[in-house]
Amino acid sequence: MMPALTLRNIVVGALMVALILLPVYAQLADDRFLMTLFTRIIILALAAVSLNLILGFGGMMSFGHAAYLGIGGYAVGMLAKEGIMNGFIQWPVALGASALFALIVGALSLRTRGVYFIMITLAFAQMAYYVVSGIARYGGDDGLTIYKRSQFFEPLNLSNKTQFYYLCLAILFGAIYLVRRLVNSRFGMVIQGARSNDVRMRAIGFSPYRYKLVAFVIAGTLCGLAGALLANHTDFVSPSVMYWTRSGDLIIMVVLGGMGTVIGPVIGAVTLLVLEEVLSGITEYWQIILGPLLLLVVLFARGGIDGLLTQLGERLRRGRPS
Repeated sequence: MMPALTLRNIVVGALMVALILLPVYAQLADDRFLMTLFTRIIILALAAVSLNLILGFGGMMSFGHAAYLGIGGYAVGMLAKEGIMNGFIQWPVALGASALFALIVGALSLRTRGVYFIMITLAFAQMAYYVVSGIARYGGDDGLTIYKRSQFFEPLNLSNKTQFYYLCLAILFGAIYLVRRLVNSRFGMVIQGARSNDVRMRAIGFSPYRYKLVAFVIAGTLCGLAGALLANHTDFVSPSVMYWTRSGDLIIMVVLGGMGTVIGPVIGAVTLLVLEEVLSGITEYWQIILGPLLLLVVLFARGGIDGLLTQLGERLRRGRPS
């Protein structure tokens, strides 16, 4: 069944086409920075998509989600420091470490709710931050430089910026598809039902805790993959990537784009990071401009930018003569 031709679908389709064709434009315009910027945007969009699974669909306000970015990144960096460059070892370790940390954090935090849940996730993230800050062998506060990117089979070469960009984009599309399938499955219905009424879900025979824990682990694993990609992109990883303010950035991306929508976090990531780049080039006090803009979207656009596009599309449709 073909999707309806609405304003929202047109904008989303245009965004996807633009992301696919961006390397072609960057090569024609000889703009290397554009490739670097949008590779970073795609990686952080992947992290935002993973957070949206538990925040937007599950109602779990995790303020420590950036910890998985750091865990995935440090898994790659530490193994590279020890001379293990094979991506088939680095990336599974990054995913496994992120999943294990998410399992531990989720098993404890999901027994609480509200501000207690937020504080426990934040406490674990800060604990991870201070642990890696104190490991002198891997750079401590100064971070860890990665001199060689993950090695895979030929002809895949992560040092090639175009290949790496398309790899990140393919993983992002795969994550979007995975989240879409999950939230539309019985599993996703339970997660969303527990967000609305936890007691009712237990009354009809489901165990929300187990479902939430699985969703929490999946989200942490996907974010750990984003961390592995980010480490390869920057050739550097530092404790700052795990700090609570980075988790705040991911939350802003989800809210700005549209919580509980599959594509919303991607829209939010692109909007936020492009605005940051443009405004920072105009003035050093760009946060003063960006802050009110984000506030206006939150106050007047129910469902974020995704919801705003849907509302505008409905108004345009109703305004047409029959």
